[in-house]
Amino acid sequence: MIEARFRGALGGFTLDAAFRAPMRGVTALFGPSGCGKTTVLRCIAGLQKLDGRLSVGEAVWQDERHFLAPHRRPIGYVFQEASLFAHRSVRGNLLYGYDRAMRGRSEPPAIGFEEVCDLLGLDRLIDRAPRHLSGGERQRVSLGRALLSQPRLLLMDEPLSALDAMAKAEILPYFERLHARLNLPILLVTHDITEVERLADRLVLMRAGRVEAEGPLNDLLTDPALPFARTRGTAAVLSARVAGREASDGLVRLDLDGQPVLVAAAPIHPGALVRLRIAASDVSLALDQPSRSTILNVLRARIETITDAGETEAVITLALGAGEGQRLPARITRRSLAALQLAPGMDVYVQVKGASLSASPGAVEP
Repeated sequence: MIEARFRGALGGFTLDAAFRAPMRGVTALFGPSGCGKTTVLRCIAGLQKLDGRLSVGEAVWQDERHFLAPHRRPIGYVFQEASLFAHRSVRGNLLYGYDRAMRGRSEPPAIGFEEVCDLLGLDRLIDRAPRHLSGGERQRVSLGRALLSQPRLLLMDEPLSALDAMAKAEILPYFERLHARLNLPILLVTHDITEVERLADRLVLMRAGRVEAEGPLNDLLTDPALPFARTRGTAAVLSARVAGREASDGLVRLDLDGQPVLVAAAPIHPGALVRLRIAASDVSLALDQPSRSTILNVLRARIETITDAGETEAVITLALGAGEGQRLPARITRRSLAALQLAPGMDVYVQVKGASLSASPGAVEP
């Protein structure tokens, strides 16, 4: 487990933040600009020294008696702008990090040159100069160099913020591939909820220098006490497993907490874990099982909470199954709420009008 706690003043800004992150997967530090996300990342890297404590697994990097120098911290750092050596090719930039990390080491690397090139699709770029790369390609090379430094922890500070929409769409699948294939903790700073939904397993919500909440991604997205659940664009990000593909129409069949879900998607290997994003506005409720409807996906769920969302609407938090499954929000009118006399503890049928699926590129069948 990574345990971080930092406190101190920087000019007129005060940071007082503490959180935990697992030693595998992506933990996103999310919040508005100026809330302290990047400062926390700099403290973890040792580039900013504030009072506090930092441990990564069994190793203590900072406490009241000890401060590990930045160059001795086994981290990879990916910044907003890719900073590459202009006089070196892509190969030279990648090998710079690798050669430095392997100097004097006897044990084999955790990740090798060929694996990084395959993981990030760098083979066809290997002899190019940085000036001949697109923004997304430069950021992939920067990420590859960070991985080849053999880090125990990867820090990414808004790595997609300098890219346009097309470049983001190009690079996001590579970041998803990292998530699936690397046994490495990743701390991602972002203020883009789309990046959070696509990449994060765990969320640390920051505001004004403090941690407002932390926990598994979907728990925070659907928590009625937090701002996500009350916004018009609120959605759940659920974990499902591919059960197969319908021969008749090609729809992908998923197992979502023991209930079947059909989605239109490219063929995916059976057994693969995928993310299913369901917007609250795409969910409707019924007291009786619907029949003869164009809506394919009907799930059983139990109402947990009901929260006002303005004068005319309410957000209902549902737990799939008999109340023990993943949580899903539904945004309905208060008139519908009254007409169905909905209340916490009631079992309902959930009609899902639309869902988007994202999977690691390695899970997609060729």
